[in-house]
Amino acid sequence: MDSTRLTHFIETFWEDSILPSITEYIRIPNKSPAYDPQWFEHDYMEDTVKLMESWARQQLGGFAGATLEVVRLPGRTPLLFMDVPGDNDDTVLLYGHLDKQPEMKGWSEGLGPWQPVLKDDKLYGRGGADDGYAIYACLAALGALREQHVPRARCVIMIEACEESGSYDLPYYVDHLVDRIGSPSLVVCLDSGCGDYERLWLTTSLRGIAAGTLTVRVLTEGVHSGDASGIVPSSFRILRGLLSRLEDEGTGEIKLPDLYVQIPPQRIMQAKEAARVLGNAVYDRFPFAGSTRPMIGDTSQLVLNRTWRPQLATVGMDGYPVPGSAGNVLLPFSTAKLSVRIPPTLDGKNALQAIKHALESDPPYGAEIEFESEGGQSGWHAPPLAPWLEKAVGQASEEAFGKPAAYMGEGGTIPFMGMLGEKFPDTQFVITGVLGPHSNAHGPNEFLHIPTGKRVTMAVTRLIAAHHARSGK
Repeated sequence: MDSTRLTHFIETFWEDSILPSITEYIRIPNKSPAYDPQWFEHDYMEDTVKLMESWARQQLGGFAGATLEVVRLPGRTPLLFMDVPGDNDDTVLLYGHLDKQPEMKGWSEGLGPWQPVLKDDKLYGRGGADDGYAIYACLAALGALREQHVPRARCVIMIEACEESGSYDLPYYVDHLVDRIGSPSLVVCLDSGCGDYERLWLTTSLRGIAAGTLTVRVLTEGVHSGDASGIVPSSFRILRGLLSRLEDEGTGEIKLPDLYVQIPPQRIMQAKEAARVLGNAVYDRFPFAGSTRPMIGDTSQLVLNRTWRPQLATVGMDGYPVPGSAGNVLLPFSTAKLSVRIPPTLDGKNALQAIKHALESDPPYGAEIEFESEGGQSGWHAPPLAPWLEKAVGQASEEAFGKPAAYMGEGGTIPFMGMLGEKFPDTQFVITGVLGPHSNAHGPNEFLHIPTGKRVTMAVTRLIAAHHARSGK
């Protein structure tokens, strides 16, 4: 493959075709079903599907025998399924999603979740980097191969619409489409992160998640705090104490032994190398307030904290008025939404059981304590790279970025990867993405770093070609 032609094709395709369409995609407030229970009535999901379907059909017109179907199962979010015949019977499966996280407060002046803004090689707006660009990059890579008549395997592209809600619809679609998917020997997922924008990053693992809401109820209704405090225990104080059963409030370390696993030596070595490559960028990527500093000073341990160790985040609270409207009332209940990230190889259901037992047993003062599970998702641990793929990843990074590839686990969860790992244990995985420093997926000021999007697309093009060439077919 001619590198100059590849670069020119991808650059032109991104500028002329991808950016105009993904800009329109950002405008659509298509929140994932967990954040928009009336998604079907609101039609934003349908608007997004129509936008992507129309664009994709234009691209697939040049591929003989290519098909695109919007698959719809009753009561479930839709799924885009594309099948592009190749030069042999082997299969590459490419994956992304089109649903988005909610708005989130705190966007900078002039920016907004549904307001695409192009500034300094960054396209701001919700969903561009997580993960709207995926369908565009996949079809751009196939177009680049076709432009140079480079042989490749059959490619199946699946774009789901429920990922940000835990992909609870996806297993039904995988079962429904299993015969049409076939047995992929390579899976490419573009929904992950990158440690920096200087090289190709491969995700070696994904943490799981055990989420739920913890409610402490001490009264049937609120009462005057001057009358009741000192007699009625504070629901907040009880809740705070219960959280201390899970987490050491001084260090942030999780106390439950059941939430830990033995970290593989290879992943410890890769974490040290990632920390060496990134240096202070391991933590500088986050918008710390004031003089806030990281939890510990060892950057390699910080990498392992966010990839292989359990961590607790309290992501929501209920039962409280805003401060300006708060009277002197001892409140009847406190509710906290808990998100516990668990190690990649830990069973999500077992983690939830351990958390529920720790929180609900021996309730202080006999208060009503309930931990209502929102579901546990096990993580994913990548199989070893085949020699051909390890070599191809290194070459793709050098050609697209000018630097060697790097490897690191990610702290988030992509349910589809664990699902595929179970169904296709012999499959090779390339999990990568454009979510680098300050790109801020799920938060305010999310952006797609366009140069990285282009380079990742070039790297994927190379990997699909190398996949076909690995056996000399």
